[in-house]
Amino acid sequence: MAAPVYIGLVHYPIYNKNGETIATAITNFDIHDIARTARTYDLARYFVIHPHDSQAELARDILAYWREGYGGEYNPDRREALSVLAIVPDIPAAVATIAAETGQTPVVVTTDARRYANTVGYAELRSRLEESDRPCLLLFGTGWGIDKEVMAGFDHILEPIWGRGEYNHLPVRAAVAIILDRLLGAAWWDKGGHRE
Repeated sequence: MAAPVYIGLVHYPIYNKNGETIATAITNFDIHDIARTARTYDLARYFVIHPHDSQAELARDILAYWREGYGGEYNPDRREALSVLAIVPDIPAAVATIAAETGQTPVVVTTDARRYANTVGYAELRSRLEESDRPCLLLFGTGWGIDKEVMAGFDHILEPIWGRGEYNHLPVRAAVAIILDRLLGAAWWDKGGHRE
């Protein structure tokens, strides 16, 4: 049985471009686009992680419009995509929610544009997800990345996504889509690009 997969978009503690720890703002695009990707890859839940009530309330207003308001009537596909989204104040709250839902503490994996001692490759993590039933929480940072002291407490850090050149600063929405396809998408290299 394949492991249930959760993702979290972390807005605190995050570095800004000056290396200071801040809370980044929730964006409308991240709510919608990452929810659509999460639903496409059949994730158990997409957590928007933010400690400030004002930002959480903004996200709740957006969700209410698309889940219960006119937006959901106008675009049922968007309502379905947003059905997987939950708003929590911090990473431990996401971990506790997963433990309550599954009865197991998740393996916590994050992403970064650099390599670390506990970096794990995509093929290895994909195999673990296919062979284990232990839930996995994939965390994505906003801004200039998650605070290093917090990252030190995670089980693994995924290897960076490398393009063809030296530039390496993908938007988080693109990184989520690429990573989920590498970990959960059809094995196009093994099946001629066809899904069975």
